[in-house]
Amino acid sequence: MINIRPASERGHADHGWLDSHHTFSFADYHDPAHQGFRALRVINEDRVQAGKGFGRHSHRDMEIVSYVIDGALEHKDSLGTGSTIRPGDVQRMSAGSGVAHSEFNASASEPVHFLQIWLIPAQRGIEPSYEQKTFPPSERRGHLRLVASPDGREESVTIHTDAKIYASLLAKGESASLPLAPDRHAWVQVAKGRVRVNGRELAAGDGAALSDERSVTIESESDAELLLFDLA
Repeated sequence: MINIRPASERGHADHGWLDSHHTFSFADYHDPAHQGFRALRVINEDRVQAGKGFGRHSHRDMEIVSYVIDGALEHKDSLGTGSTIRPGDVQRMSAGSGVAHSEFNASASEPVHFLQIWLIPAQRGIEPSYEQKTFPPSERRGHLRLVASPDGREESVTIHTDAKIYASLLAKGESASLPLAPDRHAWVQVAKGRVRVNGRELAAGDGAALSDERSVTIESESDAELLLFDLA
């Protein structure tokens, strides 16, 4: 079973400095039919204008993953972390018992385009932590590269929930697939381009929830970039 979440039907907030599309209910956008999928709670596609960003604010009990599509994002937090996230980087912040952070566009002239992802942790109240790793295009091109997992396998970042995240860059005509165990589900989020997921067409900004499928097969109809979530 495949359910498509079209980009055009997402929630939308335009704050001038921030243009944000919400796949699931978030902030002032509430849709009872789209509150998340399995442990996946938030996918926000954000575009932040040059020199602008999110001031210091707090989170608890959430696994927060940032994936930059274009531009650069500057991160600072109460753990003492300071970093810049660029395309190919995956950042994981486990909010746990509580953490404060800020995120700003690192450029004074160009916008930053990124996905902000929240996953519900397996356990509440864990010690907050931060991790960031780089996955260059060569590692993501033409196949599904594991970038986040519960045990940090294959040098992925460690997330504290039963989920795995894969990133892929596919040229037109390329395909990639992932087998799904009988009790697993999947979400595909297209960042760029056009693909077919188990025969269904998706374009940039579209998402797809898959349940009771034996595998996920992605066929690219143009140069494309995407994330695939393997979920309990």
